[in-house]
Amino acid sequence: MIRHTVAFSLKHLAGSVEEQRFMHDALVLATIPTVKNFERLKQVSVKNIFRHGFSMEFEDQNAYEAYNIHPAHISFVRDRWLPEVADFMEADYVKI
Repeated sequence: MIRHTVAFSLKHLAGSVEEQRFMHDALVLATIPTVKNFERLKQVSVKNIFRHGFSMEFEDQNAYEAYNIHPAHISFVRDRWLPEVADFMEADYVKI
């Protein structure tokens, strides 16, 4: 199992309609067949500069790769992520 996470901040103002629309539209990622346990998250720690997060799980590396090349993922990154995300950090985990 691979847990893919990304912490990020948007270019939009906190609480704005644009922020809400971005977070809502990200649900398209949950429709990709290899994605499990998709979560949209709001950061609450004052120790973290990122305001939001996504977390999802994949059965294995093949499932993760299928997600990366899926048309819904590619279009979300191209049309929403790149124009609207100010900064981000990805982390992928496996259990030890």
